[in-house]
Amino acid sequence: MKIKEAVRGALHRAAGTKVPAFFIDAVKAMRTVGASGGERKRRTTNGLLPSALTYSGRSDAMPKSTPANLRRFAETPVARKAINTIKDRIACMRWRVQPKNGRNLAELVDGERRVRILTDNLDSPNSDDSFRSMAEQVLEDVIVGGFGAVEVQLSGDDARPLELWPVDGATIRMRGDWDGRPDSVRYAQSTGRVGKDASIPLNDDELMYIRLNPRTHTPFGLGKLEVAFETINAFLGAHRYAARLASNSVVQYALWLQDLTPTHHERLIRWWQDDIEGTGRVPILSVEKKPEVLRFAGGTDADLRLGWQEFLLRIIADAFDLPPFSLGVEHDVNRSTADIATQMAFRNAVVPTARLFAEHITRDAIGKKLGWSDLEFVFTDVDARDEREEAEIQEILLRNNVLTVNEVRRMRGLPERSVVSSQ
Repeated sequence: MKIKEAVRGALHRAAGTKVPAFFIDAVKAMRTVGASGGERKRRTTNGLLPSALTYSGRSDAMPKSTPANLRRFAETPVARKAINTIKDRIACMRWRVQPKNGRNLAELVDGERRVRILTDNLDSPNSDDSFRSMAEQVLEDVIVGGFGAVEVQLSGDDARPLELWPVDGATIRMRGDWDGRPDSVRYAQSTGRVGKDASIPLNDDELMYIRLNPRTHTPFGLGKLEVAFETINAFLGAHRYAARLASNSVVQYALWLQDLTPTHHERLIRWWQDDIEGTGRVPILSVEKKPEVLRFAGGTDADLRLGWQEFLLRIIADAFDLPPFSLGVEHDVNRSTADIATQMAFRNAVVPTARLFAEHITRDAIGKKLGWSDLEFVFTDVDARDEREEAEIQEILLRNNVLTVNEVRRMRGLPERSVVSSQ
């Protein structure tokens, strides 16, 4: 059969093929979702196949690359130390809900009631998580791959109007034909299943998608672990080599015996392996010439390539915006340089990520989903400085009538003090 006839036959067979019903149903579901308002139940799922095994055949879905390798590297000691240094610092921060852009709380409609409701709601964002446990999951994905995701739904309960569910950001796909409306489908979660449940469509206002290091040439972010990916791979290779060398599983020397017959040579090798090696016995050799030891290396710590490993640790620390002593490189650190490096790490690594997370909660959950555009979520510890220095500055501002007592108490996360009028 000629190639032309084979191609013509394949086209005829394709023309007569019917589109599966589950595919038509899935397309209709994605078009009709979001048409009705009101409360919505959670639609994403955590019972997924590993991200490395998921596949989406849609031409408009742009998957995030190598999530399995990123997650595997995130479990290594050095990467875990760098991730936890940033993640735990943010998750343990004090936070509050306050009027946005310097508005006065007393001037807002039901301002105090809404702030109290939203604060209680965020303390328990869903039936399973506290704010810290939810934040740790989302920040983990943001730092590792730059793809943090939280599903946002209305609960229908006036006391807890929001439900926030952390979602595996590596399973989120973006639609290239989004029309810009918050009630239209912008995302799809790939579940790894077959059929109509292969993907879950999500409207723009149903998902809070956090991108770290956004860029113009791709809709996805860039995680800190992605930046350090190759360096961590090199460090793991050097570490494995040093471990084999230190455990004596790598041969570092050889014995040279001259003027031995092949039979004597074989007997000597067998005797050494059977009776001497690994037993701790003192070998006694009765040969005419003393054996010569040939070393393949210097026999010192330089063979472990510790200097190369330290250099890689510094590069990994740079990728996470952390000082090298955060990863254990401490031989060139003193008290003065450590204080400065700690402050720089807080400003360069912790503060930008914390503000990014807070801005998405303000915009996507409070503003877009609830419509409360006059309130915002902030971390009170973001602008933290030395406690004594901060107290002295606040005392000066109070003494010069720049700030009031209640304004200072709000800055320190304390409730306002009621003013008692004297008669």
